[in-house]
Amino acid sequence: MENFKFRELENNPQLFFQTLPQDWQDEIVPFWDDYKIDSKIYIIEGDIGIVGGGIVFYKSPPHFEYFETEAKAWFDKGYLYLGFILISESHRNKSLGSFWLNQLQSKNPEQHYFLLTEEEQLHHFYLKNGFVCNQSLQNGDHLEWLYHN
Repeated sequence: MENFKFRELENNPQLFFQTLPQDWQDEIVPFWDDYKIDSKIYIIEGDIGIVGGGIVFYKSPPHFEYFETEAKAWFDKGYLYLGFILISESHRNKSLGSFWLNQLQSKNPEQHYFLLTEEEQLHHFYLKNGFVCNQSLQNGDHLEWLYHN
């Protein structure tokens, strides 16, 4: 059975970025130098390397203009934003998304988080992991759902 380890990726963010779909890479890589001081990447490593991870943002991430006012209210309440959360396809359905969220929460049990997803099928996953669906938002041609814990 494969062993998994959760840790902060302090150096070489490209190791995480290269695991992301190309459209996600296009959303974060060109802007990383502006965001890295206010963000932390946490990864899950398995026997074969990085199998998942996500970014904790201490300020609004890139391309958040449509949500800036609402995001400011969450940040003002002390919440941090979770973005670019991904588990590799070959490692899905092994509870690694829950593992990532639980490990992150255990680092600072008093910290609260919020996130947006356009993946409606993740609704049950986030509810199961202690998040509440707060509202839906129109982002261009699609809806996104806001969750917080």
